[in-house]
Amino acid sequence: MRKITLLSLLVLMLFSCSGNDDYRGNPNLADLNFSLRLNLTLPEYNQLQYAGNSYVTYNYGVKGIVIYNINGSQFTAFELSDPNHPASSCSGMTVNGVIATCNCEGNSYNIITGEPASEENLQYTMKPYRIQQSGSIIEVWN
Repeated sequence: MRKITLLSLLVLMLFSCSGNDDYRGNPNLADLNFSLRLNLTLPEYNQLQYAGNSYVTYNYGVKGIVIYNINGSQFTAFELSDPNHPASSCSGMTVNGVIATCNCEGNSYNIITGEPASEENLQYTMKPYRIQQSGSIIEVWN
């Protein structure tokens, strides 16, 4: 009886685990692997030590990455390729303040939340990247 109970529990656990079948990845953005480390004591990245400042690099990600300091201790990092436009020569976004705007269609997004900045009904938000601060080093990766 004990074996049947254990076997039943095992089968129940196996079937209760759901797969990732309903995951809807963004077909417009490639899933690139990278790791970026920024030393905030260096002049190039110094502005990221202060809340409300951002840093943009076009050397990582699909079309670049924007890193934003929210409050001095929390950061966000997002892909700078318009998530609602297939990657092309004009799908990169430019950052002005806290708004990133696509050079193709004019779609705009908030770089703090990644959400569309306008009331448009856009299917995807900006692609977030993982970010972690350890002392004066910020690491961004996917």
